[in-house]
Amino acid sequence: MRRFTPFLFLFIIMIACPPIAEGQFIKRAGEMLQTAFEENAADTAALSADERAKLDSIRLHELTLQIQEMKLNEMALRSELDDARGKHHKEDSLKRAEQLHRIDSLRKVTPGVPVVVNEDTLFLLYAAKGGYSPIDRAEMISEAVSKIGNNHRLRKDSIHTLVNDNYIDIMYGDRMIMTVTEQDALWQGTTQEDLAERYGRILSNKIEYMRNENSFWQIIRRGVLFILVLFMQFLMVKLINWLFRKLRRKIVDFRENKLKPVVVRDYELLNTHRLGELLIWLSNILRYLLLLILLVFTVPILFSIFPQTENLALKIFFYIIDPIRMVVKSVVEYVPNLFIIAVIWYCVKYIVKGLRYISEEIERGNLKINGFYPEWAHPTFNIIRFLLYAFMIAMIYPYLPGAESGVFQGISVFVGLIVSLGSSTVISNFIAGFVITYMRPFKTGDFIKVKDTIGTVIEKTPFVTRLRTIKNEVVTIPNSFIMSSDTVNYSASAREYGLIIHTTMTMCYDVPWRLVHELLIKSALQTEGVLSQPRPFVLEMELNDFYMSYQLNAYIKKASDMPDITSALLEHIQDNFKDAGIDLVATHFYDHRADSLPRYHKHEE
Repeated sequence: MRRFTPFLFLFIIMIACPPIAEGQFIKRAGEMLQTAFEENAADTAALSADERAKLDSIRLHELTLQIQEMKLNEMALRSELDDARGKHHKEDSLKRAEQLHRIDSLRKVTPGVPVVVNEDTLFLLYAAKGGYSPIDRAEMISEAVSKIGNNHRLRKDSIHTLVNDNYIDIMYGDRMIMTVTEQDALWQGTTQEDLAERYGRILSNKIEYMRNENSFWQIIRRGVLFILVLFMQFLMVKLINWLFRKLRRKIVDFRENKLKPVVVRDYELLNTHRLGELLIWLSNILRYLLLLILLVFTVPILFSIFPQTENLALKIFFYIIDPIRMVVKSVVEYVPNLFIIAVIWYCVKYIVKGLRYISEEIERGNLKINGFYPEWAHPTFNIIRFLLYAFMIAMIYPYLPGAESGVFQGISVFVGLIVSLGSSTVISNFIAGFVITYMRPFKTGDFIKVKDTIGTVIEKTPFVTRLRTIKNEVVTIPNSFIMSSDTVNYSASAREYGLIIHTTMTMCYDVPWRLVHELLIKSALQTEGVLSQPRPFVLEMELNDFYMSYQLNAYIKKASDMPDITSALLEHIQDNFKDAGIDLVATHFYDHRADSLPRYHKHEE
């Protein structure tokens, strides 16, 4: 037994120190024990007791040295293992940092794929898994949640997580809903465990909500609520119609007893009957408006009762609210522009008022400017007013609603093109009208002749001039035609020098010319409208074979009476020559000798 003592001691050390006796140490110790037992068995019979004790002591010492050597080897192996683990951990950290950097750069340009269940977005997916794109994963998760949510026997605690080597599965019972990978966690900036817990909580709440929404009592409650809303709608419509029937009776009673007609400057714009009808029409418009508002709010409420149409209700509601909100927002945002437009308009308005006052003073003759005629005041004011309004429009244009819109600008260009193409004649008349104004060939009230038209100017506009002829015919002449034609102004000569009217007559040579002159001048002086100063005069125009041509000239001041004065002058000429016994028929002689003379014929030989 003594020879086995060292080996027992070694065996106890191996049992007492299992963490140390690992790997090669355990294997080497086993080999040593096996060798010791074999040697001990071979040498036991041949050696004496002292020799065996000495041999055991030597072997025990050798075993101790070998054990120490094995411990040193184990420590070296552990050091190498720790170095390898540290290097691997460092490589993993660098790889993870590189992935995070790449994901951060991609996150700015990569939109997440929403996981949508019943129009409700639960969360976003960015990473693919096992050949499935984020879109495929989102569709599979949505389909799985929808199927589970329609199960009325759902238990909320049935949802749990299952941890695997590199991913975590979110399960419902034995059915997998989704898988959370390390890439998902990197995209979300968290750990797999936290992300799986968060997604599991979101899915659990959604499935629980779907189970509650699909329960039998919930369907009954929605049906009752739907009927109740319809009943309230019916009562509100009845109430509105009843109130407006009473209002209509009040309007009729007010029209018959107290309503007065609307009178504007002695003109009855609206009598009591028409005014009452107008009030009734306005009340009907208000009633329809209230019914429309009631319908607008009731229909979304009805659709929102059921989950299947809840999103449709929101869409209908926003279809109605969004335009109203957009209009209100546009109006509020447009208020500063409106203020600027009002300031510009008021400035131009009062400038125009000041210019109108100055033009009226010049036109009346109260204000005189050298080289500026009173008749220029009104057209000049019109030109300046037009330019001011054009300048005002140019300033206001950028502040108009939709001025920056391409449609608005396109319409403006189209209208301008149409005006420019279709208004060449109008523009020429317009320009000619202002040229005529500043040329001053005539003014309103003048008796003029344009081409073959003679009459009094009754109206001058920038585009046309209107004449009234002696036959009371109103002739409208374009200003461009006047510019290109000869214009005779009888009134201008009559005002400044006196207009000369004339008439020509013939008289035989046997009547003394002095007598003819005397009778003609006497007839002119007897005519009303003919001036005595300058005195009328007679011009002898032509010496004919048998008679003399005389031209009577007389001055008048009122050119518009020229036809009447000329007619009266001819009447007096006839009377005076008749009283003088002078026949106004001039003798003409014809030579008939050509008929009585013999005709000579050439005879042919």
